[in-house]
Amino acid sequence: MSERITHRGSCHCGAVRFEADAATDAEVQSCNCSICSMTGYVHLIVPAAHFRLLTGASELETYTFNTGVARHRFCRRCGIKSFYVPRSNPDGISVNVRCLDPSTIGKFRFEEFDGRNWEANAATLRHLSED
Repeated sequence: MSERITHRGSCHCGAVRFEADAATDAEVQSCNCSICSMTGYVHLIVPAAHFRLLTGASELETYTFNTGVARHRFCRRCGIKSFYVPRSNPDGISVNVRCLDPSTIGKFRFEEFDGRNWEANAATLRHLSED
């Protein structure tokens, strides 16, 4: 793993802005579950302590389904989900790589994650929210 840097991101309208500290060559996941497939979400999971919401807390809405563990957060102005608390890593934050400043994501390692078979595969993500 390479050095850790601060990645900056936002929702589409800019009302929600955040920072996440992660490696320059971080492992990120493209998931095939129903919600990720429909939204095109690409996951960068970080420990909660490595995430900072800078602006827009009052603009966030929360969507939950199934077990209610995952807390999908989206901007109520533009509808973009730029981060959320994932069910696989409730002690972490999953940042949407597509919402990050592109200048810091060039070396990310993209991996496929079989979220359609979540129960059988979720444990493979556990290490991502550990410090």
